[in-house]
Amino acid sequence: MPANPISLHPLFGLPLFEPGDDLAAIIGHALRSSGLGMQNGDVLVVAQKIVSKVEGRYVDLDSVQPSERARELAERTGKDPRHVEVVLSETEEVVKVGPQLIIVTHRLGFVMANAGVDESNIEHGEGAGRVLLLPRDPDGSAAALKCELDAMFGVSCGVLINDSFGRPWRNGVVGVALGAAGVPALVNRIGEQDLFGRKLKVTEVATGDEIASAASLLMGQGAEGIPAVLVRGLRMEAPAAPAASLLRDRSRDMFR
Repeated sequence: MPANPISLHPLFGLPLFEPGDDLAAIIGHALRSSGLGMQNGDVLVVAQKIVSKVEGRYVDLDSVQPSERARELAERTGKDPRHVEVVLSETEEVVKVGPQLIIVTHRLGFVMANAGVDESNIEHGEGAGRVLLLPRDPDGSAAALKCELDAMFGVSCGVLINDSFGRPWRNGVVGVALGAAGVPALVNRIGEQDLFGRKLKVTEVATGDEIASAASLLMGQGAEGIPAVLVRGLRMEAPAAPAASLLRDRSRDMFR
């Protein structure tokens, strides 16, 4: 990726999204109203939460009957057993358990906290409240949004769906690419040369995660209310690759 100036532009004034909302139309209107529009090569980074909201990925906790396994894990973690049951419904494998935390392999392949099942920044309504799940197909959701924005603005853009992940070696969360379209989410540089002519042997660059993390600086993690950021100036020559390409095969995972 050639070095050149890159700018990041938060989209202000977006609504609290509801199931069935036209995400592309609302974001397209915001892009036009801001004067940004959309240019070839722009990358739109959107928060996972708004994608899940428009896709109606809510679960009412009143409707959940915890299993014995969920109750046992709730006792160990201090979490609501109904919440734990929802986590298990999205889980292929429980990897590690700690206070208020269940590290799992999500059914989509992500190794993550609590299967992405979240209670923050959503309206809970009456009763016991509700939780929000990840999109069913984040790469597919990103591809659909890209298709609509491309047609709307007559361009070829990229779309990333951004989520916040913890990391096994360091404190804190960072933005990662949960879904990607029109972007090389992973760039293989094996065989290229470094400054001194030595061939790179294992270097792969998680470009999707790097872009998502940069956008997270503007999106924030709390009440900032900025669920979309336009990234302009990227020049990416590698072929597009989905976010699924960032998932490490179990046979190469030294931490599970």
